[in-house]
Parts: sequence; C-alpha cells; structure tokens
Amino acid sequence: MIGEALGLRAKLVDEAIPKFLPITPPDEMYRAMRHLLDAGGKRLRPSALLLAAEAVGGKPENLLPAAVAIELVHNFTLVHDDIMDDADLRRGLATVHKKWGAPKAIIAGDALYSKAFEILSCTRSEPARLVESLELMSKTCTDICEGQWMDMDLATRKDVTEAEYISMVEKKTAVLFAAAMKMGASLSGANNDIARALWDFGRMTGIGFQIYDDVIDLITPEEILGKAQGGDIIEGKRTLIVIHALSKGVSIDALGKSNATRSEVTAALSTLKDSGSIDYAMNRAVGFVEDGKAALKALPDSEAKTILIGLADYMIARKY
Repeated sequence: MIGEALGLRAKLVDEAIPKFLPITPPDEMYRAMRHLLDAGGKRLRPSALLLAAEAVGGKPENLLPAAVAIELVHNFTLVHDDIMDDADLRRGLATVHKKWGAPKAIIAGDALYSKAFEILSCTRSEPARLVESLELMSKTCTDICEGQWMDMDLATRKDVTEAEYISMVEKKTAVLFAAAMKMGASLSGANNDIARALWDFGRMTGIGFQIYDDVIDLITPEEILGKAQGGDIIEGKRTLIVIHALSKGVSIDALGKSNATRSEVTAALSTLKDSGSIDYAMNRAVGFVEDGKAALKALPDSEAKTILIGLADYMIARKY
C-alpha cells in the first residue's frame, strides 16, 4: 500500500518536472540539470510535501510547483556533493561532473538552485504564505550548506561526538524533509501548530533517514546501491557508525584511505559489524523515526496521515 501510494505521488512529480524544467537553449545545460532528475529517484521529499498538503485538506495538484522545487533543491545538493566527493556513479549513471566536467556541473547545480525558487513562486497559495515558504526554502538551503561544511570539517577530526553528528545531519539532510512537510501544510492553509507538528515529523524522520542511509552505504551491494559500497569509509566520513566504533577503541584501517583496496574496505565493514556499531546506528535511526511519528498525533486521522506513518517506516526499511 505504502509503495503504491508513494509511487502515485512520485508519478505526479515525474510528470511535472519536464513542464517546469523543459529543455531550452542552451540545451546541454538543461540536459545536465535534468540528468539526475530523469534518472529517477525515490522522490521522497516532494511526495512528503504533497502528503502534508493532503493531510491538512489541501489539493496536491496546487502544490506541484512546490514539490518540484523541493526536488530541484535536493538534486542541486547531489550534483555538488558528487563533485566534492569525486563520485563516479549516482543512481547507476555517470555523475554530472563525470559526464560534463566539474565546471559545467557546478553551473548545472547552481541553475537547479535558482530555478527552484522561480518554480516555487508559481505555487497557488496566499501571497503571505508563499513569501513565508520562499524564506523557509532560502533558510533551508543555507542550513544544508552549513551541514555540508560541518560534515567536511568533522571528517578531519578523530574526536567527533554523537551530538555533533546529529547537529550536522539535521542541517545537511533533515531540514529539507522538515521544510517540505511545513511548506506542504502552510501553503495549504494549515495553522502554525499543525505546520510545526509536520516540521517536527520531517526533522526527526529526516535524522533517522540519514543515520539509516549511512548504514545502507555499508550493507548494500553496489549493484543495488547504484554506487560503490563503503564509500563513506574511503572518504573518512564520521558517521554515527564510525563515531560509535572509535569511541569503543575500534581501529578502522581503511577510514579516510582514498586508495583503500576492496579487501581493506570489506575488512572495515566486518570490523564495524562485529563491534556492534552498525546495530547501534540502526537502533538510533528507529528511535528518531518513532519520535517523528509521535509528532503526527497533532493531526486528525486521514489516509494521508496513515501514508506518512508508512513513509516514516519505509525510511528505515528500504534497501537503497
């Protein structure tokens, strides 16, 4: 049921993307912008925005520009992340900078960012609520940049705390989920208390999503993941898994070793599993998602609310 419900909303977003982001001159720039968008993706953030709208009595068709805008912001971060990580694959395809080169990929990412605001402004809602959503998306993009900067800083330290990690993933990942939920509710006329409850739901489940995403990076084979397994280890990222292992005195030889062999990465994965750190992270992810679901008690029962609860559960049950 949940997969079908999410699929229906993802389809709405898929159909709206070419309408709001057509291929126009310079054609190749727009092809680069559309590269990851056309490759698919789960569309979790825009689907969450549409579900938030439905949960407060809004019409999802009125919120499609906002949903597409959220997806463009997400994809602009992916394009830039892949440049910083020098990643080869994303969604099973060559990354934008591998296909077009880093300079053009930067332009494509920047253009996705600016187009997101232009498209958001087309949403049918009260002017004051639209201005509020534009301000929220601007603040969210700043938070994402802060979170990415923090992530890069933490990778150079050996004494990263769990609290620092949570603060980083809240900004880097969770705020976009939270913003999507709040925008969907607010643009549909919800009062501040309901909009805040949906923000809290998005924030908590977003943190759980990122923790579980770090787990997936380690336990999912490349053919399913669409990118190299254990990439976070090679990049030296201080995920909750790594932080927990290091706090127990566990040695991870491949951590931050850019030329690590496949056997060295495999050994690191085994070490993290044996230390209990992967299980610890999974349990923490479940805890955050449960806290997020609790925030939905402020909403009346509805089909959309039920689907949102299912979406939260999916965040810690998916395979990629």
